[in-house]
Amino acid sequence: MKSSTCIGISSMKPCCRILISYKSSSIFGLSPPKMNRSGIHNLSKSLSKAVDRRRFHCYKHSKSQIVGYKCAVDSNRRAFSVSDSSWGQSRGFTGSFRVDKGRSRGVLVIPKVASDFRNHSTSVDPHVNEKNFERIYIQGGLNVKPLVIERIETGNGLVKEDNTGVDVNESGVNIDNVKGLNLTEPEIEKEAWKILRGAVVNYCGHPVGTVAANDPADKQPLNYDQIFIRDFVPSALAFLLNGESEIVKNFLLHTLQLQSWEKTVDCYSPGQGLMPASFKVRTAPLDGSSEAFEEVLDADFGESAIGRVAPVDSGLWWIILLRAYGKITGDYALQERVDVQTGIGLILNLCLTDGFDMFPSLLVTDGSCMIDRRMGIHGHPLEIQALFYSALRCSREMLTVNDATKNLVAAINSRLSALSFHIREYYWVDMKKINEIYRYKTEEYSTDAINKFNIYPDQIPSWLVDWIPDEGGYFIGNLQPAHMDFRFFTLGNLWTIVSSLGTSKQNEGVLNLIEAKWDDFVANMPLKIIYPALESDEWRIITGSDPKNTPWSYHNGGSWPTLLWQFTLACIKMGKPELAQKAVALAEERLSADQWPEYYDTRSGRFIGKQSRLFQTWTVAGFLTSKMLLQNPQKASLLFWEEDYELLETCVCGLGKTGRRKCSRLAAKS
Repeated sequence: MKSSTCIGISSMKPCCRILISYKSSSIFGLSPPKMNRSGIHNLSKSLSKAVDRRRFHCYKHSKSQIVGYKCAVDSNRRAFSVSDSSWGQSRGFTGSFRVDKGRSRGVLVIPKVASDFRNHSTSVDPHVNEKNFERIYIQGGLNVKPLVIERIETGNGLVKEDNTGVDVNESGVNIDNVKGLNLTEPEIEKEAWKILRGAVVNYCGHPVGTVAANDPADKQPLNYDQIFIRDFVPSALAFLLNGESEIVKNFLLHTLQLQSWEKTVDCYSPGQGLMPASFKVRTAPLDGSSEAFEEVLDADFGESAIGRVAPVDSGLWWIILLRAYGKITGDYALQERVDVQTGIGLILNLCLTDGFDMFPSLLVTDGSCMIDRRMGIHGHPLEIQALFYSALRCSREMLTVNDATKNLVAAINSRLSALSFHIREYYWVDMKKINEIYRYKTEEYSTDAINKFNIYPDQIPSWLVDWIPDEGGYFIGNLQPAHMDFRFFTLGNLWTIVSSLGTSKQNEGVLNLIEAKWDDFVANMPLKIIYPALESDEWRIITGSDPKNTPWSYHNGGSWPTLLWQFTLACIKMGKPELAQKAVALAEERLSADQWPEYYDTRSGRFIGKQSRLFQTWTVAGFLTSKMLLQNPQKASLLFWEEDYELLETCVCGLGKTGRRKCSRLAAKS
């Protein structure tokens, strides 16, 4: 059934009762006096016994439990359909609908709910300065009265909702599509905006994200019809830079609610702070009825993913996007909400949990980020470390400091300092560093060892010796005991620049390397996700002979246009916008003609990927975001970080009272 926007006409004044779900609320009979890490973990397990939270959807209100909101519809209502949605074709039905007997098709009915309810915190007090924000968030559920929004009919039968609904002109055509539209913009940008808006998904009448791909010829979309957190980031930035913030705010709040769900794979549950990789809007029978349906959010936390890998980067991207939303819109009230502050805390608790690691880098399994298939990145991949560092810097800015959060803020500062030193000192390679590694002594047993990770010089790949230029360098892809992954991972290196994880000299060296090796990283289409590709025995051993990750394809050396916006951001920060403009112009020549592919194959990026989806949303959004950043560079400054010299002076080594602890940072300086 083709989805469409509908405007309901009724003979009475229906109302929509919005009852916001409250994570770990006392309505389930649980009110712990204080929430620490173990408390949060135990609460999550207790909740799973009290209520099934595998789905977040619209319920009719009951006397005992309220866990969602329902768009109520009168059974006697009539409806008519408008062909074009305000946000383009939706992948999910908007609102509830019923099937009239005697009619050949279903009739959608959308109760338009004013989006302003999302501005109201679900806590008793929207501020966190005086009380433990976790305790307020957990215990305040029953003290909040449900917000009731009346739907008021106008004289001509259309619905008016306090000016928060979708604007409709006299002819019934949605005029939101033309708001902010530059009629003089190039045709390719008009086409890109049309595709991006066509990928928007509505939930209960409001936009909540964009599908991964919207290829009309794709008969088996798999999970490309879902809203991915990492995929939505460039879409969100495009909308924000264009002055459209509602969809981003809705996305942030809905994914925050999904965070509270119980996640279980084979009778085991990961930490409560885990964010989903993706979610989708689908319809389900309402209260067992075959004639009425409701919209449901279904989330995937990795239990349905290929390889069943938890999306470690989802929570990090969510925090980064939350900061970007505040910076661009000036709406910092969203960050200050108690539920949002708690969501940030849960993600950080998951990342900062004490473990067996001797290093500040985050330990993850293979396939836990954009490279979500087996590619030999298990351990401490650069991409995760760069996003982790960025998320920590975001959290440091956004967290409200009080008695409940001061320990968390101290842990963030300590980790930032240690992580920046670790990456700068041990991940960076240039001609000089490679020569040092070439002369390493091995099997050193000493606190003064130079070869701390016992790296064997024979690990230096033959391709690197003649490939690395005299000027420039990069951050290696991974570092573990007796192992250095010398492959160039583009996303990780770009985010070391954006977040100032690298020094200014190192960041400049990365761009110098890309410029010097333009034919390797860009060639016919920007940008290689990895260089070089795994081939022959390496490909068979490391990928397990993955037929999708064959040499110079997909994650194994494929060219991904979505990386354009991150490359543009890095270039603007380092004062080289002409380099980004060159890459954007190259992509502009082909993307529209090739129908906006997900990725390109071959060493030079000449072929459209053999399994590439067309009309890939983040390809479109990455292009648009790059264009807008280049046209408005001052906006780019809101999205990157400069060096924080205060962090460089922070070191936990000075806190020790014994002489056993020796500072690696001081040793490195000497």
